[in-house]
Formats: sequence, C-alpha cells, structure tokens
Amino acid sequence: MAEALTARQTQILKAMIDEYMETAEAVGSENLEKKYNLGISPATIRNEMVVLTYLGYLRQPHTSAGRIPTPKAMKFYVDQLMEEKQMSVAEEVKVKEGVLGKREDIDELLDEATRALAQSTRALAVAALDEEDKVWRCGYSNIFLNPEFTDLESLSSLFSFLEEIKMMHELFFERMTGLTPVEVLFGEELGWPGFSPIGVVGTRINIGGKKGALAVIGPARLPYPRVIPVVRYFKELIEQIARP
Repeated sequence: MAEALTARQTQILKAMIDEYMETAEAVGSENLEKKYNLGISPATIRNEMVVLTYLGYLRQPHTSAGRIPTPKAMKFYVDQLMEEKQMSVAEEVKVKEGVLGKREDIDELLDEATRALAQSTRALAVAALDEEDKVWRCGYSNIFLNPEFTDLESLSSLFSFLEEIKMMHELFFERMTGLTPVEVLFGEELGWPGFSPIGVVGTRINIGGKKGALAVIGPARLPYPRVIPVVRYFKELIEQIARP
C-alpha cells in the first residue's frame, strides 16, 4: 500500500465494510455515526470518506449518496482488519465425519467436500482437478440469498462461468497463485464481463498426488472472517485424509 491510513480513517473504513457486508447497500455518514459509535460527527466522517474515495478505498455509486468499498479496501480489510471466526469443534467433527467416509474415492470425496463447504458457508462451493479438467459444484441456491444477483447480467455471467471448464481452470490454476494457503480474488480484477459483484475465496489442494483447487464463490462482500478459516480447514482436512 503506497499510503498509510490514519487511525481514524482505518476505523471509518472498517465500520463501512462491516456495514456493507451486512446490508449490501451503499453506506452513508449518518448511518455510521449512529450505529458504530465512532466518536466523531457525520461531517467529519463525510470528509474522511472523501479522502478514502480519493485514495481508492471507496467509490460512490451514481444512484446513491452513500459509498461502497472497492477491492482495494476489501483486501486491506482481509489482510489487516478482520478478526477470523473459527469453526466450532462440533462443526469440524461433522465435516470430518462426512468427508472421511469418502476418502477411498477422489470423485466422491470432492463431491462431499463441496456439499459440506456450501452448507458451512451458505455460499456456492466449487472444486476442480487440474489435469483431468473435472469440476464439482454445490450450493447454487445460496446464490439467490444475495441481492447482488438480482441483476440478470451478473447472474448470467456467473452461471456461464460455472459451465465453462476453461474459465474455471484459468481461475483456479492461472489466476490463483498457490503462494498462500487461502487466496481472495475479486471479479472486478479478473476483468470478465459481469463479474464485478463477485468474490472468490480459494485454495490449491494436493489430493492424492493430484493438483486440485477448492473455492467459495459469492458476492464481493462475502463474510470473509467466517469463510476464510472454513476454506483453510477444508484444505487441511482434504490433504490430510487424501495423502497417498
């Protein structure tokens, strides 16, 4: 990051992102002042929002007086601001029991993993194998829980992507680097038509000696504090039980 944010700007940005992730709506200064007890006036919040917009952390939709976070802001949030919410022991045990029962067959294992991942995150879960060009998908109905996908262009783009093996291969094995255990990608950065509202939390996996990937796909405001540790847990679990 080229510029350092002040403590106040960071506090405002975190509150804005938390509110946006909850509501999916542009956030205004009055709402922040009332709900988040920032200890500063709406006018001061507005001034700081202007600065954050200039710095590329916020943008103002032309149909709203409020602002929404950009991918730059969301990455800053994921890297430095969020507090991860770990799975409970009961949740981990339930997932592990289901996946362990499929350990002898990679197809069944990934089918069960995507089903359990979709259920745990209430999002769309996808798994893929590199050389075999195989893909597993589960949780289509979860897409409709998000107001972002009432836009038919975004919905059509997402469904087209899910049916296009070549694009999915590019996402998992070219755009994702595999340099960190869990990666966050934003549709706006991918440059694919209609993908701006989309966020991806993914991971590369070594499954029985084969290169694979596992991901959660949803709106750019995915609940990252919850989703990231869940994806990390699934990665570790699958690699552990599928070890050759």
